[in-house]
Amino acid sequence: MKFMKLGSRPDTFYTSEAVRSVSSEVSSDLIVQVKGSRYLLHKFPLLSKCLRLQRLCSESPETSQHHIVQLPDFPGGVEAFELCAKFCYGITVTVSAFNIVAVRCAAEYLQMTEDVEKGNLAYKLEVFFNSCILHGWKDSIVTLQSTKEFPLWSEDLGITSRCIEAIASKVLTHPSKMSLSHSYSRRERDDESCNGAESRRHKPPGKGWWAEDMAELSIDLYWRTMIAVKSGGKIPSNLIGEALKIYADRWLPNISRERHVNKQVASDSDSDSDSTFEITSRQRALLEAIVSLLPAEKGAVTCSFLLKLLKAANILNTSSSSKMELARRVALQLEEATVRDLLIPSISYANSSVYDVDLVITILEQFMLQGQSPPTSPPRSKLGFERRRSRSAENIDLEFQESRRSSSASHGSKLKVAKLVDGYLQKISRDVNLPLSKFIALAEAIPYFSRLDHDDLYRAIDIYLKVK
Repeated sequence: MKFMKLGSRPDTFYTSEAVRSVSSEVSSDLIVQVKGSRYLLHKFPLLSKCLRLQRLCSESPETSQHHIVQLPDFPGGVEAFELCAKFCYGITVTVSAFNIVAVRCAAEYLQMTEDVEKGNLAYKLEVFFNSCILHGWKDSIVTLQSTKEFPLWSEDLGITSRCIEAIASKVLTHPSKMSLSHSYSRRERDDESCNGAESRRHKPPGKGWWAEDMAELSIDLYWRTMIAVKSGGKIPSNLIGEALKIYADRWLPNISRERHVNKQVASDSDSDSDSTFEITSRQRALLEAIVSLLPAEKGAVTCSFLLKLLKAANILNTSSSSKMELARRVALQLEEATVRDLLIPSISYANSSVYDVDLVITILEQFMLQGQSPPTSPPRSKLGFERRRSRSAENIDLEFQESRRSSSASHGSKLKVAKLVDGYLQKISRDVNLPLSKFIALAEAIPYFSRLDHDDLYRAIDIYLKVK
C-alpha cells in the first residue's frame, strides 16, 4: 500500500484528565471540542492554515484566555481532526488509502486550502490521491470502500467517481489476461512510499486478481463499479458472470447450500427481529442489484447459479420482476439443471407444501415460450408404432428423425428437460401435501413426444399414489 509522510517534528500530543493537549512552552489559547473530545491547542498554528477556525474564532466570544470552538458535525471524528491539527504543528503524520478519505473530508471542512496558505493540507492530499492512490489497485479499492463512511463529502469532492474510474480502467487494461482464480491482492503487495522510499518492488499483476478484490466493496459501490467495467465492452460476459458469482458467494453465503424456512416462527418486535429484518432488507437489495448486473448473453452464468439466486430471491421475497427475470434466464439454460437445483423451498403460508412447485411451473412455461420444441406432435401414421408402445432411442422412426432434423438441437434440449421434470416429479411426489393439480400440471408441462419413454413418469405416479 502506498503512503505519504508529512511533517518532521516528533509527536508531542498527550492526554491529561480526558483532555488532549500538545507540549509547548507557549500557553494554549484555543479549546476545540470535537464530538465529545476536548483539545487544548494554540491559535497561531491552527488558524494560519484553517479558514473555518479563523471565522469561528472571530464569531465566538473569548472566555478568559481561551477561545472555545465546537465542531459537532466534524467528518472523520477525532482521529481525522487530530491528524489535521498535527499537520498544522508540523508533527509527522502518515496518510494512506485507509485514512485519506477521512482526512481529505476533514481538511475540506476546516477549509485548509491554498487560499489560506500555499502547500496546505487539502492540496497535498489531492496530489497524493491523484499521483499515488489512483495508480494503485489495492489503494483504489480500499479508498473507494472507505467512502461509504462519508458518502456526501466523497461525492462532492469527486473521490468516489475517481476511484471507480481508476478501478474500471485497470480491469479493462488487459482483459484477455484476466481469469478469476484467486486474489491478486493476497499474493502481491505494492507497499511503496510516495516520498521516494520503496519497501518492495511492484510486480505486474498476474491472473485472477480483480473479482475477489472488488467483492470487498459494498453493493452500491460494487454496482457502480461493475457498470463502469461492463460499459467498457472489453470483458467477456462469462468473466462478468463469474465475478458476480464470487460477489454473491461473498455476501449471500446461504445461496450455496439448502436453506429452509420455519413457517411456524412468528414475527416478534424485539431487537433480534428488527436486526433480522434489517439484514433481510439489505440482502434483498443486494440480490436485486446482482440480478440487474447479469450479462444478457446466454451461458454467461451457469443454470445452477441462476437457480441458487432464484432460491435466495424466493426466501428474501424480492420483487416479482427480479424473480421473473431469473425464471426467464433459468428457462434459457434449463437443460443444464439438476433435480437438486429445482428443489426450491416453499415459503408461502397459503399452503404447507415443502417445495415451491409454482415457481418451477413458471420456469417450464418460460421454457416452452422459447420455441425450442416442435410446435406439434409428429403424425401418428409416420411413427411406425402404436400409442401404447413405450418409445426409446432405438425405436424412433428414421422418417421422424428426418422430419425433425432442422430442430434436433432444440429437441435434444427438450428431451433433457423432460427427463429432468420426471426426476423432479419423483422427488416432490413424496410430499404428502402436494396437490394433485400441481402434479398433473408439471407432468403435462412437457409434451408427451419429448419423452423417449415414460418409465420415470410412471415411477413418479406410483410414488405419489403410495404416499397418498
